[in-house]
Amino acid sequence: MSDRTLDQWLAWQESLHPAGIKLGLERCRPVARRMGWPAQPFFLFTVGGTNGKGSCAALLESILLASGRRPGVYSSPHLRRYNERVRVAGSEVSDDSLCAAFERVEQARGAVRLTYFEFGTLAAMDVFHRAACDVVILEVGLGGRLDATNLFDADVAILSTIALDHADWLGDNREDIGREKAGIFRPGGIAVCGDPLVPDSILEAARTLDSTLYLAGRDYSWSLSHRGWRWGSVKGCFKGLPEPALRGQHQLQNAATVLMALEASNERVPVSDDAVRQGLSAVSLPGRLQLLSGAVERIMDVAHNPQAAGGLASFLRQRRCGGRTRALLAMMRDKDMTGVAGKLASVVDEWGVATLDGPRGATAAQLAQALVEAGVRGTPQQMPNVSSAYEQLRALSRQGDRIVVFGSFVTVAEALRLES
Repeated sequence: MSDRTLDQWLAWQESLHPAGIKLGLERCRPVARRMGWPAQPFFLFTVGGTNGKGSCAALLESILLASGRRPGVYSSPHLRRYNERVRVAGSEVSDDSLCAAFERVEQARGAVRLTYFEFGTLAAMDVFHRAACDVVILEVGLGGRLDATNLFDADVAILSTIALDHADWLGDNREDIGREKAGIFRPGGIAVCGDPLVPDSILEAARTLDSTLYLAGRDYSWSLSHRGWRWGSVKGCFKGLPEPALRGQHQLQNAATVLMALEASNERVPVSDDAVRQGLSAVSLPGRLQLLSGAVERIMDVAHNPQAAGGLASFLRQRRCGGRTRALLAMMRDKDMTGVAGKLASVVDEWGVATLDGPRGATAAQLAQALVEAGVRGTPQQMPNVSSAYEQLRALSRQGDRIVVFGSFVTVAEALRLES
């Protein structure tokens, strides 16, 4: 057995394949075969989409835990610790468990040069097999059709939303993106799409595969009132449900989509009404409209594309602030920086932009230019990194003000590190 630590394993995996992102199943398929897969002893939900994947996975996990299940969850990326990516029965797996799984993948891969994400996906599945999980939730990393998670056949495939993101890999329009994301559908299988404006390419994929596709607004719906919220389908309904503990009205759409997926799988994975209610109330997901209270409120959100930024802007409008709203933005340069900034231009009083480290990170100057093009108020303050930007915004803020940190998982992770 290797004596590598978890950090050493991860650093080595990053250097194994020359490309940071390389889609395709041809590398991980033979390795999985040597490990005795893709045969799986558990019920599998695969969760794809542009925004809302992590929320759907967390909602599923919370409800399944409340029903007495032993779910395994694989999600990405992480905020603070790699262990966040692999959870069993509601708890992050240990360094030792991950290192042992990495060692088994290493023994099986031979000369195959796996990417960082592929290595992690195979290791997570190894953990789930050995932990006797009865249900597994796989969150798609990028796209769907060629993502490493798609090596395994979903019993229920979930698509949360379809929006423009990762154009270099998935296409620059919703039809192409939808086609890639529908790649997680299976012949004769079950699929759920939570986007009310479903692209035709997703409908065509379901027809071609003879998949049973449940659509938001057609096969299920939801509404909110002062008595809670209601969810209904042709088979039944829930009334007076507690709102999800995740903030933002868009979480009702994610929760409704999860309830449809659970109803569609009820014969094999039954859950009680009480489990649904408990799961909705108990769900937690850091970095998604995460509030840190104090004299100056801090709001952390990983929004990094225009659709997600629009959800953040809607939340800020609904949550009134007596003082000034200051935003810290740092993001990847291959994202729609101007589109993201434009969504929040009317709800932010002052902007700070920071250079994000790494080959894909945007510089503060690039972000400042994007904000000017988006027509934001004032002149963005440019800072060399997230840490200095966050400290400066905190120094400027007074009681009643609020700080909004967004643009990337890396951005939020650094701000949270400074809070710990």
